[in-house]
Amino acid sequence: MVFGPSLLERLYAYRGQKVGIVTDAFMAKSGVLDRVQNYLTDCDVLVFDEAIPEPPVDTVSKIARLLADFCPDAVIALGGGSPIDSAKAILAIVRETMPGRRIPSIAIPTTSGTGSEVTSFAVISDPAKGRKFPLISEDLVSDVALLDPEFVRTAPPKVTADTGMGVITHVVEAVVSTEASHFTDAFAEKSLALAFENLPKAYDDGNNLAARDAMHQASCLAGLAFSAAGLGVNHVLAHALDARLHLVHGRINAVLMPYVIDWNAKIPEAAEGYARIAQRVGLDTPSTRAGIRAIEAFNTHFAIPSTLRGLGVDMEEFGRIRSEIVATALADACTASNPRKPSQPELESLLTRVGG
Repeated sequence: MVFGPSLLERLYAYRGQKVGIVTDAFMAKSGVLDRVQNYLTDCDVLVFDEAIPEPPVDTVSKIARLLADFCPDAVIALGGGSPIDSAKAILAIVRETMPGRRIPSIAIPTTSGTGSEVTSFAVISDPAKGRKFPLISEDLVSDVALLDPEFVRTAPPKVTADTGMGVITHVVEAVVSTEASHFTDAFAEKSLALAFENLPKAYDDGNNLAARDAMHQASCLAGLAFSAAGLGVNHVLAHALDARLHLVHGRINAVLMPYVIDWNAKIPEAAEGYARIAQRVGLDTPSTRAGIRAIEAFNTHFAIPSTLRGLGVDMEEFGRIRSEIVATALADACTASNPRKPSQPELESLLTRVGG
C-alpha cells in the first residue's frame, strides 16, 4: 500500500512488459487512462474499458478469455469498486488458466469507498437471475495499491457522499462483526475517525486535497478491517436490493444503516460496539442512539433520503419482489458474521421500515 501524491512513477517498474488494464468507459474518456498509460514506457498494453457496476458474469468471463490470450506480465485495475472487482475476478480466472505464472496486480482506486484495492472480496452479478455473488478468496487481494488523492479530486459531491458513506458502513459492520478482533478494530476505529472528520470537508470542497487524502486512506483502512472481520446484514440487504432494483451501492447502505444499527443493537455485544465507536468519533453521548442520530445527520447533509420511497423506488415493484429479496439476503455469505442472526420475518419487518 502506497499513499500520497505522484505515485504513478512506480509504474516504470513494468517498462517493456505486457500490461493489461481493466477500467471503465469514463476513465477512458476523461483522460485518466491516458495519464496511467503515459507511465507504461515501451509496454505492450491491452485495455478493457467495459467494466460496469455489478460486473456481470458473462462480461468477466469474456474479458478473462481475451486477457489469457494476451498473456500479460501484470494487470492494472483502474477505477472505482466495479473496475477493481472486475479485474480481481478476471485475474483469478486468468491465473487458473496459467498455473505457475506469476501475474502481479496493481489497483489504482479513483473513488474513496469500497476499499476493494486491499480486500479479499469481489462482487459480481448475474442480471438474468437478479442476483449478486460476493466472492471471497485471499487470491483476490491486489499485490499493489496506489492511493493517490489526485485521482479522486474531481469526484462530484454526490459520488463523494455515496462512496464515503460506504466507508462508514464497512467500518460500522466490521466493529460489531462476530469475527472482529483487536486488530480489525484498530483499522476500523481509525478509519471511522478519519471519515467522520473529513467526509463533510471533501463533500463541501472537492479541492480539499488533505480531506481527499484522508478519505482515501480511510477507505483503505476500512477495507483492511472488513476483509478480515466480515460484514453483516446492512450489506446483505444492500446486495439483494442492488441486484433487483439497481440502486447505488453506497447510497442504499447509507439508507439502511440507521435501521440495521437499531435492529442489531438489541444484542448487548452489538450495542457495546456501537457505543464504543460513538465515543471514538467524539459524540457527546457514547451510545447506539447517538450514533444513529449522527448517521442520520450525515445523510441529511449529503441529501440522502431516509427510505426506499425517498430514493424513488417503485413501491409496487418492491412489494412484488420483497420475498425474493429476503430469500437472497438470507443466502448471502455476509450473514454469517452479523452479530444478530436474522430470520425471514425479521428481514421482512426491516424492509417494511426501510420502505417508507
